Amino acid sequence: MSNLYVGLMSGTSMDGVDVALVDFSKIKPTIIDCQTYDYPPELARTLNSLCANSDNEVVTMGHADREVARVFASAVNDILLKNEISASKIAAIGSHGQTIRHHPTGDDGFTLQIGDPNSIAILTGIDVIADFRRKDIALGGQGAPLTPAFHQAVFRHSHHSRVILNIGGIANITYIPSDAKQSVLGFDTGPGNTLMDAWCQKHLNKAYDANGAWAAQGSHDSQLLQQLLKEPFFGLPAPKSTGRELFHLQWLEKHLIDFPNEVSKESVQATLSMLTACSIAQQINQLDGVEEVFVCGGGAKNDFLMECLENELVECDLHTTDMLGISPDSVEAVAFAWLAYAFNQDMPGNLPSVTGASRPAVLGGYFPAG
Repeated sequence: MSNLYVGLMSGTSMDGVDVALVDFSKIKPTIIDCQTYDYPPELARTLNSLCANSDNEVVTMGHADREVARVFASAVNDILLKNEISASKIAAIGSHGQTIRHHPTGDDGFTLQIGDPNSIAILTGIDVIADFRRKDIALGGQGAPLTPAFHQAVFRHSHHSRVILNIGGIANITYIPSDAKQSVLGFDTGPGNTLMDAWCQKHLNKAYDANGAWAAQGSHDSQLLQQLLKEPFFGLPAPKSTGRELFHLQWLEKHLIDFPNEVSKESVQATLSMLTACSIAQQINQLDGVEEVFVCGGGAKNDFLMECLENELVECDLHTTDMLGISPDSVEAVAFAWLAYAFNQDMPGNLPSVTGASRPAVLGGYFPAG
């Protein structure tokens, strides 16, 4: 069997799909290429609408399920064409899909990703491994985060305890102790970019605050920050995961209505950057002996946010995953290529110490192209 895999990842920012072309023939994966493909604006609006209750949801979801699959398949075909690799050389595609709901707790907990893997398989001619999260939830886990097993496989260091920090729409961490006998931990810490993006979209009509330039024009309001940090999620023990179901624009605006002082729009943005940095740092600082923190995801490009993080994580060396040989933009997509590889190798893709599942399990379902 070929050792070439494609990983597809679209996160809570809902701006498009990251596509990674990866060779797993060696101990450390070789990234041949990684590209980002934007969603068409109308599809992005539809996906955002599916994160909340609305009329005719099932029909809207059904159409979006197929359209996301077409975007994913087109992206795969394009990256293979650019690298002059035929579909027959690819062992499988690992597709995360697009999360539209994530309510993992309780007996009826669930998570829902769309992007029909059958359609991806037919449109690319490549077998697809998908639906990675629901097996973990069936086993009593959170279904998230799923990247820590990959982080453990490729990023563990025998002398340094590390945290891999992914800042997408939601931020999550993987704690990898230097002692291989200790359990890897991982969990969502709270908002990553999602609140900053929503505030920026509302007031600047821009999808995100490039380099944190707008936030840098303001100064964070310490009273507002402390009020936001009272959100109970931050104090919950792991395992835990969250999403835009909790951290959304209405959550922020409710706090602003209750807040007695007028805060400028750019200072709200600065405060949201500090909220992300402080909620991450508070939870990392509770871990034992963390020496290094490596950042990936879109937040790694936000200079203002990275400066806030550096100020809060004074006991740690802060870098991006570039230093580990994988671009911050690539890590999550490579992880889902690895999960497809793990499926084919009959390897568990979850870590019960991270998700809370009752046991390790091979994750995903098989959707053949033939």
